[in-house]
Amino acid sequence: QVQLVESGGGLVQAGGSLTLSCAASGRTFSTYTMGWFRQAPGKNRDFVAAIRKDGGSTYYADSVKGRFTISRDNAKNTVYLQMNSLKPEDTAVYYCAADPGPWTILVISRTPYDYWGQGTQVTVSS
Repeated sequence: QVQLVESGGGLVQAGGSLTLSCAASGRTFSTYTMGWFRQAPGKNRDFVAAIRKDGGSTYYADSVKGRFTISRDNAKNTVYLQMNSLKPEDTAVYYCAADPGPWTILVISRTPYDYWGQGTQVTVSS
């Protein structure tokens, strides 16, 4: 069982930057693949980025590749999403999620994630 709490969302102008954080409870954070997803109004919850348990491998959605960076600090039970060069189309509620399973290509889907945070709103103005 793990509880996730996101923070760091807000309003930013296009071209700006934000860093989201997701703090996890419990002592087993390092055993979870961590992912970030986002959901815009009226749309599906889409994959953004994922990071392996040891931080040694990552996946990114094509739409954020080169602009967003996922990282984790297992000593602090926290995963981060650094977002640069933000665009209005990045506006969404951002969710972090924890996957206890192995590191496979499936981490780019919602399927393997057992635990989800409550989300944090990111709004990018043009």
